[in-house]
Amino acid sequence: MKSTLLSRRDVDFLLYEWLQVDALTKRQRYAEHSRETFDAVLDLCEQLATRYFAPHNKKSDANEPTFDGEKVTVIGEVKEALDAFAEADLIGMAMDEQFGGTQLPAAVAQAGFAYFSAANVSTTGYLMLTMANANLLAKFGTPEQIEAFVKPMLAGRFTGTMALSEAQAGSSLADITTRAEPQDDGTYRLFGSKMWISGAEHELTDNIVNLVLAKIPGGPQGTKGISLLIVPKYLVNDDGSVGERNDVALAGLNHKMGQRGITNTVLNFGEGKFTPGGRAGAVGYLVGEPHRGIAYMFTMMNEARMGVGMGAVSLGYTGYLKSLQYARERPQGRLVTAKDPATPQIPIIEHPDVKRMLLAQKAYVEGGLALGLYCAKLVDLQHSAESENEHDAATLLLDILTPVAKSWPSQWCLEANNLAIQVFGGYGYTREYDVEQHYRDNRLNPIHEGTHGIQSLDLLGRKVTQRGGASLAALAEAISSTVDTATATGGETATLATQLDASWRRLASVTTAMFDSGDVEAAMANSVVYLEAFGHIVLAWIWLEQILAADGHAGDFYDGKRQAARYFFRYELPRTAPQLDLLESLDRTALEMRDGWF
Repeated sequence: MKSTLLSRRDVDFLLYEWLQVDALTKRQRYAEHSRETFDAVLDLCEQLATRYFAPHNKKSDANEPTFDGEKVTVIGEVKEALDAFAEADLIGMAMDEQFGGTQLPAAVAQAGFAYFSAANVSTTGYLMLTMANANLLAKFGTPEQIEAFVKPMLAGRFTGTMALSEAQAGSSLADITTRAEPQDDGTYRLFGSKMWISGAEHELTDNIVNLVLAKIPGGPQGTKGISLLIVPKYLVNDDGSVGERNDVALAGLNHKMGQRGITNTVLNFGEGKFTPGGRAGAVGYLVGEPHRGIAYMFTMMNEARMGVGMGAVSLGYTGYLKSLQYARERPQGRLVTAKDPATPQIPIIEHPDVKRMLLAQKAYVEGGLALGLYCAKLVDLQHSAESENEHDAATLLLDILTPVAKSWPSQWCLEANNLAIQVFGGYGYTREYDVEQHYRDNRLNPIHEGTHGIQSLDLLGRKVTQRGGASLAALAEAISSTVDTATATGGETATLATQLDASWRRLASVTTAMFDSGDVEAAMANSVVYLEAFGHIVLAWIWLEQILAADGHAGDFYDGKRQAARYFFRYELPRTAPQLDLLESLDRTALEMRDGWF
C-alpha cells in the first residue's frame, strides 16, 4: 500500500531527476555515499516514521503534556519514537563526520526528515530543535562545549532548544531583559524569563541543552548587546556525566491549538528554586564572543526557518494524499450530464470541483517540497563548494530564498490542509479523520520562527538590497537561465517561460520603483504583499524547473507534473499582477489607518 505521508515517487523525481543529488557523490565531502546509501536512508526514514511516529500522532494531540508543579509528563510513545530515531543514528545524518555525523547531503536528510514531520510534527519538533542546536554549537562552540553537549545530543542522550522570546518583548529581541552576569571561573549566572520555548522541559532524555539569548551588563544597547549562552537543565561533570540541577525552572506550559504533543514552556532562570554551587542563578557558558549572540543564533534560526517550511510542506503533503485517497474511495452524486438518478454514484474525484481542490493541493505541496529541497541542495553546495565563487553564489541564493522557503509553504500548504478538509466534507472537520489535526498543527507554522510580517521585512528590507542587490541579481540570473532553457525547448514550455519572464521582469521593475520613490515607510507597510507576490513568482520558476526535468518522459506521473504546472501558471501566477500594481502605487491605506477607526 502506498504511503500517505509523502510520495516516494515524487521525492525520487525531485532528488534524482531534477536536482541530481547523486552527482554530489563526486565531491569529496560526499564521496563515501552513493545513490544506494541515499535510498537506504529514505527507506529507513519512511519505515521508522510509519512505525514509531505516525501511530501516536492523534494520541499525543489528545493527551498533551501535563505539569503537576514539579514534573512534566509526556506519553510514553514519544520517548519510544525519539529513541528509535537516535538508535538509527539519524540525529547527525547531515553533520560532519568529525562530530560523529554521517555527512549526508542536506537535500537527502531533509527529504528523509520530512517523513517524520508528516507522521508526527510534534514529536519531530524535539528532534528538529536538537539538530539545529547541535549544528550551531558545532560551528561556534569550543571543543569542550562540543564534547560536553553536541556529542550527547547526537547520541540521543540530550535534546536541545532555542530560548529567544520573552513575554514583554515577543519577536523584538532588542527588548529582552534576561541578563548574564560574568563569574570569576569564566561561567555566567543568568536571571530572567523566556516564553514560547518548545521542548524545554520533559523527562525524555538525560538533559536539555538550552541556547539562551541574554545581555551581559555593560554591553551595547539593542541587539548589538545580546550574547548567546549554553544553559543546560543539568550541569555536566568533567567526565561527561550529568551532575547538579541547574537553576532553570518551569513556570508553566502553554496550551496550543496544534502541535500539542511537544512541550511549550515558560522558563525562569535564576529564581532560586535550584541553587547550583550553593547559590541562585542559572549557570551558563558563553558561546563565542560576548555581544555576538544574534549573529550566532541566526545560524540556528535560519535552519529552523527552513525546518518550519519543510514541516509545513509535510503536513500539507500528507493531508493532500489522505484527501486524494478519500476522494478515490468515496462515492457520492453523479456528473451534471447524468440525467438518470438510477445510475450508480461516482467517486467524488470525478467531480470537477474536487479535481480543482486536489490539483491546487498538488501544486502547493509538490511545489513547496521542491523549493525546500532546492534550498537544501544550496546548503550542500555551500558545504562542498569547489571554489569561492561557487560558495558565494549558493550563499546569495539561499539568503534571498530563506524567507520564502519559510513563509510560502506555511501559508499555501496550510491552504492545502484547508482544501483537504473541504474534500472530506463534513467528515473533514471531525476528529475521527486526520485532516482537521493537520490543519491545526500547520496553523502554527505561519507564526513559528518569525511571522509573515517578519519574513517580509527581512526579504524586502534586507535580502533584496544586501550587497548592492547581489542576492536579487543571483536569483534573477537563475530564473533567466531556466527561462532560456524552457524557451529553447519550445511549445507549451516556452509559453510558460514567457509568462514567468514577464512576471519576474514586472517584479524587478516594481522593486526598483519602490526604492527609488524614497517612501520607505509605504514600501515596508506593504512588505507582506511583496513577499506573497515574490513567493508565487519563485514557485512558478520552481514549477518550470520541474517541467524541464519531466520533458521527454511519458506516463501518469509526468503528465500529473505537467498538469500541476499548468494549474499554477493559470490559476496562481496571475494573482501576482494586481499585487504588483498595488505595490507600485505605494498604497498607504493600511499605513494611514488609525486606532480609533477600528
